[in-house]
Amino acid sequence: MTKGFDLAALLAERGAERYELHARHLNHQLPRMLRTIGFDKVYERAEGAHFWDAEGNDYLDMLAGFAVMGLGRHHPVVRKALHDVLDASLADLTRFDCPPLPGLLAEKLLSYSPHLDRVFFGNSGTEAVETALKFARYATGGRRVLYCTHAFHGLTTGSLSVNGEDGFREGFAPLLPDTAVPLGDLDALARELKKGDVAALIVEPVQGKGVHEAPPGYLLAAQELLHRHKALLIADEVQTGLGRTGKFYAYQHEDGVEPDLVCVAKALSGGYVPVGATLGKDWIFQKVYSSMDRVQVHSASFGSNAQAMAAGLAVLSVMENEEIVANAAAVGEHLKSRLAALVDRYELLADVRGRGLMIGIEFGRPSSLRLRSRWTMLQAARKGLFAQMVVVPLLQRHRILTQVSGDHLEVIKLIPPLIIDTDDADRFVDAFTDVMEDAHNGGGLMWDFGKTLVKQAVANR
Repeated sequence: MTKGFDLAALLAERGAERYELHARHLNHQLPRMLRTIGFDKVYERAEGAHFWDAEGNDYLDMLAGFAVMGLGRHHPVVRKALHDVLDASLADLTRFDCPPLPGLLAEKLLSYSPHLDRVFFGNSGTEAVETALKFARYATGGRRVLYCTHAFHGLTTGSLSVNGEDGFREGFAPLLPDTAVPLGDLDALARELKKGDVAALIVEPVQGKGVHEAPPGYLLAAQELLHRHKALLIADEVQTGLGRTGKFYAYQHEDGVEPDLVCVAKALSGGYVPVGATLGKDWIFQKVYSSMDRVQVHSASFGSNAQAMAAGLAVLSVMENEEIVANAAAVGEHLKSRLAALVDRYELLADVRGRGLMIGIEFGRPSSLRLRSRWTMLQAARKGLFAQMVVVPLLQRHRILTQVSGDHLEVIKLIPPLIIDTDDADRFVDAFTDVMEDAHNGGGLMWDFGKTLVKQAVANR
């Protein structure tokens, strides 16, 4: 007799071992890091933009699983679509047929970018970027791909080659031929293009690290320069796409910009199924798949699987029916304006920037001697510790989950589910104001935690 599998029983029996299991069998530094900063929480359930722990305490999610949960957790329409596709018992991934769901999702995705013609479906953002890099190099014959300093495009080898963070690249050479150019620097771009070997420039319209937006006019001017030199513009919309910035794609904030390739992932499946997509112009796909002999020259084993395609179609339906993009624009503007009003009030707060529900809060060197001495102590140990000091009490005291925007950055990035409302935004601002008051008034617990972080930073050197 075949023994059944009881997931609920397994979780009930061994769920409490979660941190020990990770320490023993997965990335052993993750539980260590979470315990150090007090983030070793146990969340029992989630819905929308909120988590609950075993005691029933409500937590506000301003992280959205690194922007994966665009519709929040467990949206009923996406859940139903996944139940429906499983119940349909489709003949999925035969590899020798043309199922309807990938075609339907591609058709729908392309409707938001009518200058593009075809889609390749993979399994993640970094796969979408890898696809764009391969397609751009093959289609143009160029060997180098330019990227912007401080960019993040993924961590697999090709994507890592266009990653602007040295800490991620260290120890993984040799990588693909590449060159970094500053975001917004058209002269630097022109100098590289004159060398005649550039396949493409890949750019995030709003960089995830630090939340830096491409300057007005840059993308259009870069596109014209690239095309003049027979090179391509690749827009990495893995984090910024699907409404995050208040437009369906972030590049659409600038009239006339029509990237040759666009990478999307993260929110496309509602956070349920790994998925990635690379959208491109017909002539690029025609070159890559130039004959029947090359029909599998680029493919993915789980690409276009029925679960991911059904989830993607459901997500796009929800976005239209519930006006998700408009909500991101309106609530994002409300949140950003309330936070920006605090800049003149708190000397430790340097800037608030971003678009839609992708907002960066930057901290800077204070003017008063009392705060400046404490700030200097933290900076001497490791840049980025003050931002971490803010993130921790937001979770511990106010039950709000946020993240520091990158290593060695004094920037907090807000990328909540796109379904949050103004009440959620106000809850964050009120909590953030309380934490800033504490910091400026010399709140003992907050600065004591800063000393703990300093000791940890020194120990890790």
